[in-house]
Amino acid sequence: DVQPRPRRPHWFERYGQPCVAELLGAALFIFIGCLSVVEQSEGTGRLQPALAHGLALAIVVAVLGEI
Repeated sequence: DVQPRPRRPHWFERYGQPCVAELLGAALFIFIGCLSVVEQSEGTGRLQPALAHGLALAIVVAVLGEI
């Protein structure tokens, strides 16, 4: 039996997608983190930015982790 050769990935799949995913993930992470500290009220302390960054990181990994 002759097995077919595996398909070579397109240049965009190999180089473009990871760069776009990294750019989008970093932008989302920074944007969410900055939005979490825009309104600095008295009772939030350090917990709100920490939770916002953790949630943003979890979302980025879940959505873009395959790439």
